[in-house]
Amino acid sequence: MPVVNGALLMCTFGLAPSNLVVIPQNRTMIGSMPAANIMDNKPFVNILPFGLCNSLANPVTASLTVAALGVLTPGPCIPTIPGPWIPGSPTVLVGQLPALTNTCQLVCAYGGQISVTFGNAPTTTVA
Repeated sequence: MPVVNGALLMCTFGLAPSNLVVIPQNRTMIGSMPAANIMDNKPFVNILPFGLCNSLANPVTASLTVAALGVLTPGPCIPTIPGPWIPGSPTVLVGQLPALTNTCQLVCAYGGQISVTFGNAPTTTVA
């Protein structure tokens, strides 16, 4: 299934879900909503924070945990995305890049796996 603006996302270290924001720059619409591609991965533009972060690789979580004498203390989620969504659609392009599908994942530099839990698209499938 394709992914469009407003899709529900979750990170394995995040404590809250988030929504994908797709800016309609590619002019590809599905059901009157902008379709996403694999480069819709920019923190605070496309990927909003997931509330608090449980990863000790997150410097804020690590420092708060040290200050709490080793008791895990989640810090604010600040997504750090080093690469595109993978794998993307092998046959459908959005803005000359592979379309984002609901099976794609995104890796955060703090160790979290970001996935699409609800693609928000009307019933349309892409291969």
